[in-house]
Amino acid sequence: MFNCLVKVLFVLVSVCVGAAAWSVTPADAVTGGQWLHCGHLWDGTSAGLRGESYVEVRNGLIVSVRAASAGHPAGTLTDLSSETCLPGLIDTHTHVLLQGDITAADYDEQLLKQSPEYRTILATTNAKRILGWGFTSIRDVETEGAGYADVDVRTAIERGVIPGPRMQVAGRSMDVTGAYPLLGYAPALVMPKGVQEVDGADGGRRAVREQLSHGVDWIKVYSDRSYRVVEGGVLDDIPTFTLEELRAIVDETHRQRHRIASHAMGLQGVHNSVEAGVDSIEHGNYIADADLAMMVAKGIYYVPTIYVGQYVAEGRAKAGAPVWLDMVKIHEETFRRALKAGVKIAFGTDIGGFDWGTNPAIEFAHMVRFGMTPEQALRSATVVAAELLGVSDRVGTLEAGKVADIVAVKGNPLEDVTRLEHVDFVLKAGVRQSQGTY
Repeated sequence: MFNCLVKVLFVLVSVCVGAAAWSVTPADAVTGGQWLHCGHLWDGTSAGLRGESYVEVRNGLIVSVRAASAGHPAGTLTDLSSETCLPGLIDTHTHVLLQGDITAADYDEQLLKQSPEYRTILATTNAKRILGWGFTSIRDVETEGAGYADVDVRTAIERGVIPGPRMQVAGRSMDVTGAYPLLGYAPALVMPKGVQEVDGADGGRRAVREQLSHGVDWIKVYSDRSYRVVEGGVLDDIPTFTLEELRAIVDETHRQRHRIASHAMGLQGVHNSVEAGVDSIEHGNYIADADLAMMVAKGIYYVPTIYVGQYVAEGRAKAGAPVWLDMVKIHEETFRRALKAGVKIAFGTDIGGFDWGTNPAIEFAHMVRFGMTPEQALRSATVVAAELLGVSDRVGTLEAGKVADIVAVKGNPLEDVTRLEHVDFVLKAGVRQSQGTY
């Protein structure tokens, strides 16, 4: 009986720890009060910039936001009068344990020559780096063969052991047998995999339960592979899971009050994911109009990750997959249709799929080039991203009662969205963070 109780308590703690990470904890909250003097302010609650403003922060929370005309406040003041203050940015698609994989060889080397321990050390550096770029919250959607190391990185940040953004994590992703690297080695060799291989509806439910017991916040599935362009510019694919399998995985995830992300780039993978009722479509290079309409109806989010597709296209084309060059063009057309259809688009970059030496804020300019206004792009990385992660009550806007995650840039990012690539002030839960490349 005692052992059973211990196991139940362990599962409950593991499942709940991710949610706790989004609260202000003693490890990251500064005590006492302070004021920020902002030259301009974008709060995420109304269109356009507000003028000169003061933001009051106490015990890691925003206490008040007021116009400068209300008078100079008493207390510690941080001068940001030449800057625009914004909510902390949120990247909903990262891989802190991956270091870029333009080709299959890049990926194989990481899984075969780098230990999970070494990859975790690199992950701690990546977490510090992305926080310094102004991303105070991230969703890390799988470790690519490093087990549940992202759960430990998340927990270490939460406890103040290492610096980094708040994290929601997916641990191991799921795919069917024989569909995900490492592939192509001699059959007698038992090779590591970048996913948990799962087959059958019952196998899917079992995998969800196992992953949640190890503390993940999200479940992630790979829903398609093997892309080709067919008549009409449609990106065709081979679906991985059957619809029955995918529905079982989604049902088990939602039954246990968690959310599920689906890597789906082509026609059938997206369609099956939407039919099954996932919470977010990752990448979505091609989405049929009927599926866009269903995404709107079901409230399914779209995380397009534009830059990474362009980053890997040339390398994968040289490696014998020229379809990736076509996928870049198809992606833009899909993005524009999704925007017009009113699909909820959340900011996500797939950093780790591209090198960690690149600031993921480069994605903003691509979203604008694909048809968003700068303000829409900024909302995707604050208000909309917070909604996707289920934390709108705590982050995503600058309002009294929210966690004091605040960044600042020079100039007006609503006129020049590339300003977001040059964040020079970061406050996480009221604590000033360092910037720079580590």
